[in-house]
Amino acid sequence: MNFVGSTVGSVALAGQRLAGLYRRTGADLPFGDPLPSHGTEMEGWFWRLSDAATGRVVVALCSENRHPDGEWSTAAIALHPGGVVRSAAVDGVRADRNQFSVQADSGGNVIDASQDRLRMSLGDTEVDLTFRDAYQWPKAFGGGGVFSSVPFLNQYWHPYRLGGKASGTVTHADQRWAFTDAKLYCERNWGAGFPVRWWWGQAHDFGEADISLAFSGGLLELGPLKRDVTGVVVRLGDRVLRITPPALVSSTCDVEQWHITARTARYQVELKGEGTPDGPHVLPVPLPAERRNIDTDYEYLAGTLHCTVREWGRTIFEGTSELAALEVGSRPS
Repeated sequence: MNFVGSTVGSVALAGQRLAGLYRRTGADLPFGDPLPSHGTEMEGWFWRLSDAATGRVVVALCSENRHPDGEWSTAAIALHPGGVVRSAAVDGVRADRNQFSVQADSGGNVIDASQDRLRMSLGDTEVDLTFRDAYQWPKAFGGGGVFSSVPFLNQYWHPYRLGGKASGTVTHADQRWAFTDAKLYCERNWGAGFPVRWWWGQAHDFGEADISLAFSGGLLELGPLKRDVTGVVVRLGDRVLRITPPALVSSTCDVEQWHITARTARYQVELKGEGTPDGPHVLPVPLPAERRNIDTDYEYLAGTLHCTVREWGRTIFEGTSELAALEVGSRPS
């Protein structure tokens, strides 16, 4: 009998089990893979693509929400222009814990998602897309910085695709949109559910500039500790700036305007966002324990966002996007 090989195998298996238990708390090890399900109360996946030439924007989202009666999904598709939102609570969702795979087929609603493909059908609206040219996240910790490794937070956030291309079709009623290499952004959020309040934004249409940015903030809770926090991530070419607490990040947001300032000793990022007169789309928010969605997520799919990035006080990027996502939301406390 090979005792050395048996011992090494046992140690490796024990390590995998410990890593799995650690992920169940919501936290990730450095250089871990946040894309598969952690097994927390709510696991969310989000896609956003835009085509500046046509002014079209597509948002799709789905989740795996845990409940004693069985896992279920909050799923939605939102389109601009047109003000379209289709959403559903879909029973029987299956999210893999070892690889990125989310699937559901119930009541005429379909979810089939992986790292490089998304097919979602909700009523009269369907998304059928393939993805390529992913920009790989380069840092040891996720979008939340060091907080990505802290167990039992109420919410975790990771913008895992700060660039890439989406091709395929989106249909709604008798409309059919075709996309070829539309700009793509993807993110993950997971934990005990959405915070009591939050704010968020994303943009990548700044003319010819190779930039993709996102910010996310909300009431962070860990036991009796409660604090509003905001994080900012900006990809400029091959450089990714992530500014999260304990760095200085301030935010002032309401349903019409967003102002975020994030700074380190070297970098400063200032974001000024504004909604549009036609108002935001209203997206669903899951209440996992109640097995239902509430419509309290207000998101502009094509707002205005002005971004300024400075390094050592010198402006290295400044631009404005007219196809920015800007969001605020809340849930019952």
